[in-house]
Amino acid sequence: MLIARVIGTVVATRKHDRLVGSKIQIVQPLAPNGSGPSGEPFVAVDAVGAGVDERVVVVTGSGARLALDDERAPVDATIVGIIDEIDIEGAPSA
Repeated sequence: MLIARVIGTVVATRKHDRLVGSKIQIVQPLAPNGSGPSGEPFVAVDAVGAGVDERVVVVTGSGARLALDDERAPVDATIVGIIDEIDIEGAPSA
C-alpha cells in the first residue's frame, strides 16, 4: 500500500466495460509520513470517493483488482481509503 495525494481527475468518454461508472484519479505518491512527494504521479481507480487534494491509501497490483471486487478488471492501482491523520511516533505529521 502507498500513501498518496489526489492531484487531478481523468475524464474518459470511452473506457473498458469493466471500468464504466468508475472514477479515475491522478495520485502523487508521498513520503511515509505524508509530508512530501515521493515518486512519479500515476492513475488509480477511486473506490472510496476521494477528492482532489485529499491524502489517500492506494493499493497496487492484484490487490487493486480485488479491492474492486472484480479480478478481471484492467486495473493496477485503486484508492481504498481517505486519510484523516498520520501519526508516526517522533516524526511530524503533515
